[in-house]
Amino acid sequence: MAAAREAVGELGIAPVCQVMGLPRATYYRSLRPKQAPARGRRRPPRALSPEQRAEVLAVLHEPRFQDAAPAEVSAQLLDEGRYLCSERTLYRVLAENQEVRERRDQLRHPHHPVPQVHATKPNELWSWDITKLHGPAKWTYFYLYVVMDVFSRSVVGWLVAHRESAALAQKLLAQTCERQGIQPGQLTIHADRGTSMTSKPVALLMADLGVTKTHSRPHVSNDNPFSEAHFKTLKYRPDFPQRFGCLEDARGYCGDFFRWYNEEHHHAGLGLLTPHDVHHGLADARLAARATVLAAAFAAHPERFPHGPPKPQALPNAVWINNPARLASSHQAAQ
Repeated sequence: MAAAREAVGELGIAPVCQVMGLPRATYYRSLRPKQAPARGRRRPPRALSPEQRAEVLAVLHEPRFQDAAPAEVSAQLLDEGRYLCSERTLYRVLAENQEVRERRDQLRHPHHPVPQVHATKPNELWSWDITKLHGPAKWTYFYLYVVMDVFSRSVVGWLVAHRESAALAQKLLAQTCERQGIQPGQLTIHADRGTSMTSKPVALLMADLGVTKTHSRPHVSNDNPFSEAHFKTLKYRPDFPQRFGCLEDARGYCGDFFRWYNEEHHHAGLGLLTPHDVHHGLADARLAARATVLAAAFAAHPERFPHGPPKPQALPNAVWINNPARLASSHQAAQ
């Protein structure tokens, strides 16, 4: 760099930087005087000594000052003919000892644990929710209650009513449990935190039936994914009407839809089996029949299958709401 500075004196900055491949910013940076290493900051002469700060803290801890603001403490000390430090220093001393905080009662949102439930067979975990269906006029609705088995995706109970009611939800859940032959301790029912879901009649019913209940966290729609996905399938059907003319109209449409959904719809989350087959134990027979068809196709035309004999999609062994393994991996990825 010294040679470059000597050449600059003879030729100028631009030719030398171009020949040496040296950016001009680097050359100018070399001309700056070197700064002395930074030293530790000395304590200002006006600062209180450790003994004085301890004295201030002891005064602030006196019983008469325990509920007083630093301004009040400073004023009382001045009236007594005593001056320790400024009001701002009183705040500094308190902050150094982590004693400055909001004293008024503040709203604290409770911590809601992440619901983590799973099912390995039908009638082990249900999910239920309520959605609105547009009525014949603006601001009129019908309310669709749907109870779904999470493992099989089968709709095991539903009703359409003029209103959302805890009594109707209680009746629906009781009839569905009776129809499915639910035994005490067998079933967990998951729902969000709607008024009907968290109502006392529904809670008492589940306690009487020996059913465990879980709820989503507030304002977290992902905690009830199966019911939400089912409602999307319902409302994105090509023939789903914008409005229903009457309650009987809504019930008729939903009856046809749930029959199709349970018995004809091949669900992607079930290895393209129908909810009816999985819920009633027909999945193994269906998969065996598909395997036979695929084996025959491979024997007839093996050149069509470069990766070997094809196999039908398998049925999941377990279905989770908030799988802990997936939550842990997503948390690590976020970090």
